[in-house]
Amino acid sequence: MVIKLKPSKLNHMKAKEIQELIDFISNSGLAEVKIETEEFKLSIKKYSEAPAVKFEAAPAPVAVSAPAAAAPAPSPAAPAAASKEDTSKLIEIKSPMIGTFYRTPNPDADAFVNVGDTVKPGQTVCIIEAMKLFNEIESEVSGRIVKVLVENAQPVEYDQPLFLVDPAG
Repeated sequence: MVIKLKPSKLNHMKAKEIQELIDFISNSGLAEVKIETEEFKLSIKKYSEAPAVKFEAAPAPVAVSAPAAAAPAPSPAAPAAASKEDTSKLIEIKSPMIGTFYRTPNPDADAFVNVGDTVKPGQTVCIIEAMKLFNEIESEVSGRIVKVLVENAQPVEYDQPLFLVDPAG
């Protein structure tokens, strides 16, 4: 799908309008959208969850193959299977946009949340900087933070998991 807009409309879009456009595209069922003006082209592609799973699974075989050369391959495989079962009950807090992930509101402040902290819907968990705008990301779930999946000041992709939350905690 290609959308052609007048440059004046696109140049004056606010961050909220851009986010609404991204949300609309995300919920539309389209796999790819291209927006073209005389000044620039914008292409938005949805990523399927399959590549993310492959990306996360790639380090595990490397870690298992090294101990396999040493001989005790069955014992490292058993904990890996157990950890996969444990994470099935966890909920991911995902990035709603592309940008830079920050755990703190400024370099001298404490992190919004740490492992072990309890979060509730509407609570700020991090900031994502996108196009020089700092966007507070709020939790949509309640539970206990089990793991922070992204390092501070690292780039993140749209829909990338940022935190794992145990809803029972």
